[in-house]
Amino acid sequence: MTTSKEGSAKQRPYPAYQDSGIPWIGGIPVGWEMQKIKTICQLDNGFVFPPDSWAIEGTPIIRIENFTNKEKFNYSQLDVPKRHRVSQGDLLFSWSASLGPYIWDSPGDYFLNQHIFKIVSHNNKKWLYYNLLAAAEFLRTQMHGSAMTHITRSKLDNIFLAVPPDAVQQAIATFLDRETARIDELLREQEALLEDLGRKRQNVITAAVTGKLLETSGPTRSVENIGPIPAHWQVMTLKRLAQIRGGVTKGRDLQGKSVMEVPYLRVANVQDGHLNLEDVATILIGADELARYALQPGDVLMNEGGDNDKLGRGAVWQGQIDPCVHQNHVFSVRPHAVEPNWLALVNASDYAKFFFFVNSKQSTNLASISSSTIKELPVVMPPREERLQLLAAVAEHHAQIDALTEEVRASIALMRQHRSALITAAVTGKIDVRQA
Repeated sequence: MTTSKEGSAKQRPYPAYQDSGIPWIGGIPVGWEMQKIKTICQLDNGFVFPPDSWAIEGTPIIRIENFTNKEKFNYSQLDVPKRHRVSQGDLLFSWSASLGPYIWDSPGDYFLNQHIFKIVSHNNKKWLYYNLLAAAEFLRTQMHGSAMTHITRSKLDNIFLAVPPDAVQQAIATFLDRETARIDELLREQEALLEDLGRKRQNVITAAVTGKLLETSGPTRSVENIGPIPAHWQVMTLKRLAQIRGGVTKGRDLQGKSVMEVPYLRVANVQDGHLNLEDVATILIGADELARYALQPGDVLMNEGGDNDKLGRGAVWQGQIDPCVHQNHVFSVRPHAVEPNWLALVNASDYAKFFFFVNSKQSTNLASISSSTIKELPVVMPPREERLQLLAAVAEHHAQIDALTEEVRASIALMRQHRSALITAAVTGKIDVRQA
């Protein structure tokens, strides 16, 4: 990030400023004008595609998710007006969910759906793109809605931009193209480092459950779908070590029953190796069902289904919420002959993930695994003293990796903040980039 900081540090303010009248913009250079978006842009909203108009082939429809995922398109064979068509290089603006601008970079003919504007303007396109990035930071505070937050057309039309002369627009675009490219390259390096740390973390788990983490010598034996393990280790099925418990099914008829409302865990709450408890929903159950469904500290949670990356993933329940139950798409595995942390470690290993994958039922976008199949998960079992040594070693390795991971994440966050601040400073005239 040093290069980008050095580049921006050389910048100076413009010679003179005037009040913009807009708090988030502040003072602007003399000679710039404040103009509403609707006076310098034409905003063409996307087409409303009825679900029955989608087809398995035809012209792809750009939805918000296609800004980042160019593999999953819906298609249509309708005769859509030209203003709803998109070509490479068009400037788009998502007005719901992930608010912000995007320059479409794929060749070919596309349709635009109703949650996105196509923006046409005589102003410099890249300058306008960076302006809209900065404006989006303010517009996010104006969004409303519950199921899907969005910004109204009126609010977007009437947002003010600081408009400089054409030559300055080009200078700003050139400067930000160069500086954001430098920051983006550093971000890619840091994100690659995050992925590398994630792989190292996973390698520690795999080494632990196959007897390679601690320096030991002795004979080994090969186990199908696991590989070589120390010869003195046992392999037991999960059903011999724990009780697999199903969860609450949503939408049950509880009419006539005495009910109670309790927190419950969904697939989204159960991550790979940890729990996300920021958004815990509630559910009605029979008052007499709490003992049946309530989680206990030490239960190992495993997802029954979802995307392939969610299948079987889990974590140990520590009793963070009491009482708390789990839905039927999350299994509660209650160990009686093994430590919960060892079971969770095995569950996170490469061989367990492979077991869940090859034994799951696959549909178009989802996968699921039955309780009867989970019961057959092979669990490697070193002697108890060795298990405890391995768990301590894993914790030590993971603590080091996690500390580095947090440092990298903090660095990424700072880079992104710097990138955003640099864009805002350039498009609102806080730094003079004409000679940069």
